[in-house]
Amino acid sequence: MKKIIKLGAVLLLAVTMFGCSGDTKEQLKVYSWGVYIDPEIITEFENEYDVKVIYDTFESNEQMYTKLMGGEKYDVLVPSDYMIERLIAEDQLQEVDLTKIENFAGLMEGVTDLSYDPGNKYSVPYFWGTVGLLYNTTAVDQAVVEQQGWNLLANTDYKGKVFIYDSERDVFMIALKALGYSMNTVDQAEIDEAAAWLTNVDDTMEPVYVTDDVIDAMIAENKDIAVMYSGDAAYIMTENEDMNFFMPEEGTNLWVDAMVIPKESTNVELAHAWINYMLDEEVAATNSSYVGYTSPVQAVYDEMSGVGGEYEGNVAYIPRLGYELDETFHNNEDIRKVIADLWTRIKSN
Repeated sequence: MKKIIKLGAVLLLAVTMFGCSGDTKEQLKVYSWGVYIDPEIITEFENEYDVKVIYDTFESNEQMYTKLMGGEKYDVLVPSDYMIERLIAEDQLQEVDLTKIENFAGLMEGVTDLSYDPGNKYSVPYFWGTVGLLYNTTAVDQAVVEQQGWNLLANTDYKGKVFIYDSERDVFMIALKALGYSMNTVDQAEIDEAAAWLTNVDDTMEPVYVTDDVIDAMIAENKDIAVMYSGDAAYIMTENEDMNFFMPEEGTNLWVDAMVIPKESTNVELAHAWINYMLDEEVAATNSSYVGYTSPVQAVYDEMSGVGGEYEGNVAYIPRLGYELDETFHNNEDIRKVIADLWTRIKSN
């Protein structure tokens, strides 16, 4: 998932390799999404283990994959579910020794043992969530949102008032779900029908396609409706009480970003220590509070969303689990290229 930074939390997390030639500390190389960790956690891990963490960031799973295939070596990666599935299939990952991840026992049901990595042989969840609709309750009737679901994006009553996240995977997920299909379909006719649905939205709704700028724009109420990742919606709702979040009944993308250890890792023991550390209750709570995304650690989830918690009553912080129409993306490079080409054509019109 593409992550969006919190308002006012502009922070460069590119931690450079330390330049003192006499320093002989162990090094752990981590490659993750930008602004996806409280930087104090990195410092605390370094102090506790007397090591140096080299923390690089990427903007997409594909960027991460390209760098990895280019020969760059890391000890821990944090890709999304479908990319993990691809890395497993290409034998790019080593199995995680769960006996060294004692905090794995604290993970909540529903975010482990998923189809992209049965039994979590290769991956350990880091954050998770869904994609849904963020809307301004002063301008959009909740009953209409709940009735129309994803088709709200084609409701001309809101022409010129919609932000759509510029991601071919997400937009085709939305169109396919609106039409009653699986977001992992390989049926070309269904994909073409989804493309026609998106073309209609593009032609009739005057949507604005956005990325990182959507969070500030929705806080400022520049539009009434936005396609939004749940973690970003949760933060926006803490900043603007008029905003609400809805996961359409047609289903959505249940995504998981998880920690993995590449085959080429040069510090496997420390990689396991890092993964276990990220699941420590205190660390995970600090991280979830800072980033705004939902923790997979049950105790942290309960604390954040419970009475008196930072996200009490915030529906975006409580993505649903176990809903039969929600899916995780499967890796299919042929289909990805097809929808990427179609999305480019739709926008160019």
